[in-house]
Amino acid sequence: MPLPNAEKSRPQGRPSKEGSADIRQQIMEAAVDLFANQGYAATPVREIADRVGVNPAMIHYYFGSKEALLHAALEQSLQPLAEAVADMQKKQQAPLQDIVLSILGAFARQPSLPVLMTREVLLPGGVMQQFFMKNLAPRLGGALPPLLMAEQSGGRLRKDLDPALAAQMLFGLCVFPFISRGLAEPALGISYDEQGIRKIGKTIMDLLQRGFYP
Repeated sequence: MPLPNAEKSRPQGRPSKEGSADIRQQIMEAAVDLFANQGYAATPVREIADRVGVNPAMIHYYFGSKEALLHAALEQSLQPLAEAVADMQKKQQAPLQDIVLSILGAFARQPSLPVLMTREVLLPGGVMQQFFMKNLAPRLGGALPPLLMAEQSGGRLRKDLDPALAAQMLFGLCVFPFISRGLAEPALGISYDEQGIRKIGKTIMDLLQRGFYP
Protein backbone atom coordinates (compact mmCIF):
# COMPACT_ATOMS: atom_id res chain seq x y z
CA MET A 1 0.00 0.00 0.00
CA PRO A 2 1.54 3.37 -1.02
CA LEU A 3 2.36 5.75 1.76
CA PRO A 4 0.50 9.08 1.90
CA ASN A 5 2.13 11.83 -0.20
CA ALA A 6 2.56 14.02 2.85
CA GLU A 7 4.84 11.42 4.37
CA LYS A 8 7.35 10.96 1.54
CA SER A 9 10.05 12.51 3.68
CA ARG A 10 9.76 9.66 6.19
CA PRO A 11 12.30 6.83 6.01
CA GLN A 12 11.22 4.13 3.54
CA GLY A 13 8.99 1.55 5.14
CA ARG A 14 7.82 3.81 7.99
CA PRO A 15 4.10 4.61 7.58
CA SER A 16 2.41 7.77 8.76
CA LYS A 17 0.78 7.72 12.17
CA GLU A 18 -2.60 8.04 10.49
CA GLY A 19 -2.03 5.03 8.24
CA SER A 20 -0.17 2.91 10.77
CA ALA A 21 -3.15 1.30 12.47
CA ASP A 22 -4.85 0.58 9.15
CA ILE A 23 -1.80 -1.13 7.66
CA ARG A 24 -1.20 -3.12 10.83
CA GLN A 25 -4.81 -4.29 10.78
CA GLN A 26 -4.60 -5.28 7.12
CA ILE A 27 -1.46 -7.30 7.80
CA MET A 28 -3.14 -9.21 10.63
CA GLU A 29 -6.24 -9.91 8.56
CA ALA A 30 -4.14 -11.17 5.66
CA ALA A 31 -2.10 -13.33 8.03
CA VAL A 32 -5.19 -14.97 9.56
CA ASP A 33 -6.58 -15.75 6.11
CA LEU A 34 -3.33 -17.13 4.69
CA PHE A 35 -2.32 -19.06 7.80
CA ALA A 36 -5.80 -20.61 7.90
CA ASN A 37 -5.85 -21.65 4.26
CA GLN A 38 -2.20 -22.67 3.80
CA GLY A 39 -0.87 -23.27 7.29
CA TYR A 40 1.62 -21.20 9.25
CA ALA A 41 4.73 -23.08 8.07
CA ALA A 42 3.72 -22.91 4.40
CA THR A 43 3.07 -19.15 4.40
CA PRO A 44 6.12 -16.92 3.89
CA VAL A 45 6.20 -13.38 5.21
CA ARG A 46 6.58 -12.08 1.67
CA GLU A 47 3.23 -13.58 0.65
CA ILE A 48 1.50 -11.80 3.53
CA ALA A 49 3.19 -8.55 2.54
CA ASP A 50 2.20 -9.02 -1.10
CA ARG A 51 -1.41 -9.57 -0.10
CA VAL A 52 -1.45 -6.20 1.66
CA GLY A 53 0.80 -4.42 -0.84
CA VAL A 54 3.67 -3.55 1.50
CA ASN A 55 7.34 -4.38 1.79
CA PRO A 56 8.07 -7.50 3.90
CA ALA A 57 10.17 -5.29 6.16
CA MET A 58 6.94 -3.62 7.23
CA ILE A 59 5.83 -6.83 8.94
CA HIS A 60 9.04 -6.94 10.95
CA TYR A 61 8.60 -3.24 11.74
CA TYR A 62 5.16 -3.82 13.25
CA PHE A 63 5.49 -7.30 14.74
CA GLY A 64 9.15 -8.26 14.93
CA SER A 65 8.68 -11.78 13.56
CA LYS A 66 6.24 -14.04 11.76
CA GLU A 67 5.47 -15.87 15.00
CA ALA A 68 4.75 -12.62 16.83
CA LEU A 69 2.43 -11.66 13.96
CA LEU A 70 0.51 -14.91 14.46
CA HIS A 71 0.24 -14.26 18.21
CA ALA A 72 -1.00 -10.70 17.66
CA ALA A 73 -3.50 -11.70 14.98
CA LEU A 74 -4.97 -14.48 17.09
CA GLU A 75 -5.16 -12.33 20.21
CA GLN A 76 -6.89 -9.48 18.41
CA SER A 77 -9.34 -11.80 16.64
CA LEU A 78 -10.36 -13.40 19.93
CA GLN A 79 -10.36 -10.21 22.02
CA PRO A 80 -14.11 -9.49 21.58
CA LEU A 81 -14.91 -13.00 22.78
CA ALA A 82 -12.52 -12.68 25.73
CA GLU A 83 -14.16 -9.37 26.67
CA ALA A 84 -17.62 -10.96 26.50
CA VAL A 85 -16.50 -13.79 28.79
CA ALA A 86 -14.93 -11.29 31.19
CA ASP A 87 -18.21 -9.38 31.31
CA MET A 88 -20.05 -12.60 32.18
CA GLN A 89 -17.55 -13.27 34.95
CA LYS A 90 -18.09 -9.78 36.33
CA LYS A 91 -21.86 -10.23 36.30
CA GLN A 92 -21.54 -13.84 37.52
CA GLN A 93 -24.09 -14.81 34.91
CA ALA A 94 -23.55 -16.73 31.69
CA PRO A 95 -26.83 -17.34 29.81
CA LEU A 96 -26.25 -19.92 27.09
CA GLN A 97 -27.65 -17.57 24.47
CA ASP A 98 -25.06 -14.93 25.37
CA ILE A 99 -22.25 -17.49 25.13
CA VAL A 100 -23.46 -18.78 21.77
CA LEU A 101 -23.93 -15.29 20.32
CA SER A 102 -20.48 -14.21 21.53
CA ILE A 103 -18.74 -17.19 19.94
CA LEU A 104 -20.68 -16.96 16.68
CA GLY A 105 -20.07 -13.21 16.56
CA ALA A 106 -16.31 -13.63 16.89
CA PHE A 107 -16.18 -16.17 14.07
CA ALA A 108 -18.63 -14.30 11.83
CA ARG A 109 -16.33 -11.26 12.03
CA GLN A 110 -13.30 -13.37 11.14
CA PRO A 111 -14.50 -16.46 9.21
CA SER A 112 -10.97 -17.85 8.74
CA LEU A 113 -10.32 -17.85 12.49
CA PRO A 114 -11.87 -21.27 13.30
CA VAL A 115 -9.82 -22.92 10.55
CA LEU A 116 -6.66 -21.23 11.80
CA MET A 117 -7.36 -22.39 15.35
CA THR A 118 -7.98 -25.93 14.14
CA ARG A 119 -4.70 -26.00 12.20
CA GLU A 120 -2.41 -24.29 14.66
CA VAL A 121 -4.04 -24.86 18.08
CA LEU A 122 -6.18 -28.00 18.10
CA LEU A 123 -4.35 -30.41 15.80
CA PRO A 124 -1.14 -32.17 16.90
CA GLY A 125 1.96 -30.12 16.17
CA GLY A 126 0.09 -26.83 16.00
CA VAL A 127 2.55 -23.96 16.47
CA MET A 128 0.11 -22.04 18.67
CA GLN A 129 -0.76 -24.73 21.22
CA GLN A 130 1.52 -23.59 24.02
CA PHE A 131 0.86 -19.89 23.47
CA PHE A 132 -2.89 -20.48 23.36
CA MET A 133 -2.90 -22.64 26.49
CA LYS A 134 -0.94 -20.05 28.47
CA ASN A 135 -2.38 -16.78 27.19
CA LEU A 136 -5.82 -17.33 25.69
CA ALA A 137 -7.43 -20.53 26.95
CA PRO A 138 -7.86 -19.22 30.54
CA ARG A 139 -9.81 -16.24 29.18
CA LEU A 140 -11.93 -18.25 26.75
CA GLY A 141 -13.03 -21.88 27.04
CA GLY A 142 -11.14 -22.31 30.30
CA ALA A 143 -13.33 -19.65 31.89
CA LEU A 144 -16.60 -21.31 30.90
CA PRO A 145 -16.80 -24.27 33.35
CA PRO A 146 -16.99 -22.05 36.46
CA LEU A 147 -19.58 -19.88 34.72
CA LEU A 148 -21.65 -22.94 33.81
CA MET A 149 -21.35 -24.15 37.41
CA ALA A 150 -22.80 -20.84 38.56
CA GLU A 151 -25.69 -21.33 36.14
CA GLN A 152 -26.23 -24.79 37.60
CA SER A 153 -26.23 -23.41 41.14
CA GLY A 154 -28.86 -20.89 40.11
CA GLY A 155 -31.05 -23.66 38.73
CA ARG A 156 -30.70 -22.41 35.15
CA LEU A 157 -28.82 -25.48 33.87
CA ARG A 158 -29.17 -29.17 34.59
CA LYS A 159 -27.23 -30.10 37.70
CA ASP A 160 -26.07 -33.43 36.24
CA LEU A 161 -24.09 -31.75 33.45
CA ASP A 162 -20.31 -31.97 33.62
CA PRO A 163 -19.28 -28.28 33.27
CA ALA A 164 -16.00 -29.03 31.48
CA LEU A 165 -17.60 -31.35 28.96
CA ALA A 166 -20.51 -28.98 28.53
CA ALA A 167 -18.08 -26.14 27.74
CA GLN A 168 -16.29 -28.33 25.21
CA MET A 169 -19.53 -29.34 23.49
CA LEU A 170 -20.72 -25.75 23.49
CA PHE A 171 -17.61 -24.55 21.70
CA GLY A 172 -17.78 -27.49 19.31
CA LEU A 173 -21.34 -26.67 18.28
CA CYS A 174 -20.39 -23.06 17.59
CA VAL A 175 -17.03 -23.68 15.88
CA PHE A 176 -17.76 -26.61 13.59
CA PRO A 177 -20.24 -24.79 11.31
CA PHE A 178 -17.42 -22.43 10.35
CA ILE A 179 -14.80 -25.16 9.95
CA SER A 180 -17.13 -27.08 7.63
CA ARG A 181 -18.23 -24.02 5.66
CA GLY A 182 -16.35 -25.04 2.51
CA LEU A 183 -18.63 -28.09 2.19
CA ALA A 184 -21.70 -26.87 4.05
CA GLU A 185 -22.42 -24.02 1.65
CA PRO A 186 -22.34 -25.98 -1.65
CA ALA A 187 -23.42 -29.40 -0.34
CA LEU A 188 -26.06 -28.46 2.24
CA GLY A 189 -27.04 -25.02 1.02
CA ILE A 190 -26.28 -23.43 4.39
CA SER A 191 -25.99 -19.65 4.22
CA TYR A 192 -23.36 -17.70 6.14
CA ASP A 193 -24.76 -14.23 5.65
CA GLU A 194 -26.18 -12.32 8.62
CA GLN A 195 -29.51 -14.11 8.41
CA GLY A 196 -27.77 -17.47 8.04
CA ILE A 197 -25.63 -16.91 11.13
CA ARG A 198 -28.76 -16.06 13.11
CA LYS A 199 -30.33 -19.30 11.90
CA ILE A 200 -27.25 -21.27 12.96
CA GLY A 201 -27.44 -19.64 16.38
CA LYS A 202 -31.13 -20.47 16.75
CA THR A 203 -30.52 -24.10 15.79
CA ILE A 204 -27.70 -24.38 18.34
CA MET A 205 -29.95 -22.90 21.03
CA ASP A 206 -32.73 -25.34 20.14
CA LEU A 207 -30.30 -28.23 20.64
CA LEU A 208 -28.98 -26.82 23.90
CA GLN A 209 -32.42 -26.19 25.32
CA ARG A 210 -33.23 -29.85 24.87
CA GLY A 211 -30.01 -31.07 26.42
CA PHE A 212 -28.68 -28.47 28.86
CA TYR A 213 -31.72 -26.93 30.48
CA PRO A 214 -33.56 -28.53 33.42
